[in-house]
Amino acid sequence: MEGIIGHVNLSRLACAGENPLDQIIDISQEGRHLSRDRGFLKVESDGKTIGRVPLDHISAVIVHTHGVTWSNSLLVELADRGAPVVLCATNHQPRAVICSLEGHHMQNARMRAQWDAPQPLIKQAWKQIVISKITMQATALAAISQPRAPLDMIARNVQSGDNGNAEAQAARIYWPLMMGKSFRRDVDLPDINALLNYGYTVLRAATARAVVAAGLHPTIGLFHSNRANAFALADDLMEPFRPLVDLTARAIAAEAGPKVSSEAKNRMAGLIALDLPLIGETSPLSVALSRLAVSLAQSFEAKRLILALPKPPSPLVLSGLGR
Repeated sequence: MEGIIGHVNLSRLACAGENPLDQIIDISQEGRHLSRDRGFLKVESDGKTIGRVPLDHISAVIVHTHGVTWSNSLLVELADRGAPVVLCATNHQPRAVICSLEGHHMQNARMRAQWDAPQPLIKQAWKQIVISKITMQATALAAISQPRAPLDMIARNVQSGDNGNAEAQAARIYWPLMMGKSFRRDVDLPDINALLNYGYTVLRAATARAVVAAGLHPTIGLFHSNRANAFALADDLMEPFRPLVDLTARAIAAEAGPKVSSEAKNRMAGLIALDLPLIGETSPLSVALSRLAVSLAQSFEAKRLILALPKPPSPLVLSGLGR
């Protein structure tokens, strides 16, 4: 079994996310054929239908195996709905993303504003994102009864553009406390590193969708600027949400081991439905990503920073992630 779609068991197909309108489809077995069928994504094996999901309910499709085929009409329908298709390597790291070229009716104007954004604005935006990430890391540590004070101190001293490299300073303290002294974050290592890779892939797909839907160009990042990275901006905006994946991976590994199983994938994909405090209310993580991307687009247009960054959930919510 590859997993579950919502609350309905479907053989050899995986989807996760508690909100039926915001689902991640995961394909991880050979021999699957994906196609469009009257408003549904249809999955077949050996000519037999094994699952159907309404296209309007799909947030992203993640493919982990090379023996998969699909129809062009399906890819076009997914693109029209802003649902990215993420192609992964065996270590669950994304290698390619198929995403819509048109995301917003003001796309041209917003991309021009994004391209012309002054460096001081970009540096201040990255500073706020780094502060938000470190604050989320500190709260995550507190949720597992680890000291947060060192990270809170670092967060208070982040410079414009993070010129002092506070993000790296925080990481050196954070990872041993989160995962143990022997842990080393390496995307090419197995076990819990592979589990983190998968969780970040889910988060990256949801962020890429939010970026394109906001009318921004995903390649033009604030900080991540590798010329080979087509989704640099998604990598920037997902940073504050990464500790949610870390806590989930830690809990899964402690309970069932670090294998990237169907159940582990379902729990990771369920993060996009997690409620986060945001501007006086709570919103699912997928909505928080959309608001953050839109607020950045508006900041570029106004040339004034108005980022809608998430606030950490309660320690009780955080301590329950992945369980």
